[in-house]
Amino acid sequence: MSPIDSYRHLFGLTGRTYIVVAFLARMPLAMSQLGTLLLVSSATGSYGAGGFCAGALAVANAVGAPFWGARADRLGQRRVVAFQSLAGAAGLVGILLVVNAGLPWGVAAVASAIAGLLLPQIGPLARVRWRPITAETGARQHRLVDAAFSYEGAADEASFVLGPALVGLGVSLASPTAALALAAAGLAVFGTWFALHETATVTHAATSRTSGAVGRLMTPAVVVLCAAQLLVGTVFGSVQTGTSVLATAAGSPGLTGYFHALLGVGSVIAGLAVAGLPARFALSARLRWFAVGLLTLSAPLLLVGSLPALVPVLLVLGLTVAPYMITTFTLGERVTPPSRTGAAMTALAAATGLGYAVGAALAGRLADWGGHTPAYAVTVGAGAAAVLVSWGFRRVLERAQPHEAAPATIP
Repeated sequence: MSPIDSYRHLFGLTGRTYIVVAFLARMPLAMSQLGTLLLVSSATGSYGAGGFCAGALAVANAVGAPFWGARADRLGQRRVVAFQSLAGAAGLVGILLVVNAGLPWGVAAVASAIAGLLLPQIGPLARVRWRPITAETGARQHRLVDAAFSYEGAADEASFVLGPALVGLGVSLASPTAALALAAAGLAVFGTWFALHETATVTHAATSRTSGAVGRLMTPAVVVLCAAQLLVGTVFGSVQTGTSVLATAAGSPGLTGYFHALLGVGSVIAGLAVAGLPARFALSARLRWFAVGLLTLSAPLLLVGSLPALVPVLLVLGLTVAPYMITTFTLGERVTPPSRTGAAMTALAAATGLGYAVGAALAGRLADWGGHTPAYAVTVGAGAAAVLVSWGFRRVLERAQPHEAAPATIP
C-alpha cells in the first residue's frame, strides 16, 4: 500500500471533519507559547521575562500532561479533554488579564503556569485514537498505524507553522493580546469539538477492554525516548527565542511568528514522506540518523546575521525535525502496553514541552547577554546531545522491540 493510499484509507475511516477539527484543536498550544513570550516581552521589555513566562507555561504543561493522559486512559478522552479545553481557554484569558493589568511579571509567570497545567495535548491524544480506529482493517493495520503516526507528526509540525504565523499576524494587525485571545477562542471551540467526537468513544471502549493488563509505563526505553523529545523541545524553544531576538533587532518583532513557521514547512513535507520509508530501515536506526541530521542542519544557525539569511537555514533544518519526532512517538507506541498508550504519548509530549521551557529560558538569558547567536548555540547544543542519546542508548531501544529488524543502513 502506497503512502497516498494509506492516507486516503485513514481519512476515509474517520471522515474529513475529524481531520480538520483535530488539526485546528492542536494549534492553540503552539500559539500560546509564542503568544505568551511576545506578550510578556512587549509589556516588560525583557526577553528573559518573556522566555521565563513562556517556559513556565511549557513546564506546567509538561508536568500536567502525563496526569491528564493517564486520566484519559481511565475515564475516556471525552470527559477529560472537554474539561481541559474549556479550563485551558479560561487560563489563557487569565494571562491576558494579569499582563494588561500591569501586575509584576512574576504574577504573569504564575498565571502562565496555571494555563499551561490545564492546556490539553491534542496531538498525542489523537495518536492514541488511531489503533482502535483501524482495528477492523486486518493485516493492513500495522501499515496504517505507521502512516497515521507520520500524518500526526506532520500535522503537529503544520500546527507549529500556522500557529506562530497566526500569532505574527495578530501582532502585526493588532497586538499580542489579540493573538493570545484568538488561541483561547480556538481552544474552547475546537478542543471541545475534538473531545466530543465519536472517535473518543471508540478509543475508550478499546482501552477498557485491555485495562486488565496495565503494564509498566516508564521503562528504560520510554525514558530514553523522553530524553530524545526533551532535546527536540529545546530546539523549538531556543530557535523561537533566537528568532524573536533577531527580528526585534531588525525592527520587525511581528515577523517572529512567520520566521519560526519556516521551521515547520520542511517538517511537514518530510513528515508526510516518512510513511514511505521501507520497513527494513528500523525505527531505532532512524532515530540515530535523524539526530545526526538535527545536529548537522542546525549548525549554520551560528553563522546567521540577518533575517534573509535565516530563511534557508530554518527551511532546511525542518527537514529532520518531524521525522525525528515521528520516530520517537512511533517507538513509544510500540514499546508501551495498549492500556497505557495515552499516558505514554502525553509523557513524550510533556518532555517536549519541558525541553521547550529549557530552551526558551536558557536562550532568553543568553540573548539578554549576547544577542541571537548565543541563543542559537543552545539549538546546536541540543542537536549534539540528541546524537549522544540516540547512539549511546541504541541497544536499549532495540531490546525493547524484539521484533525489530537489525539496524539498517540509510536507504
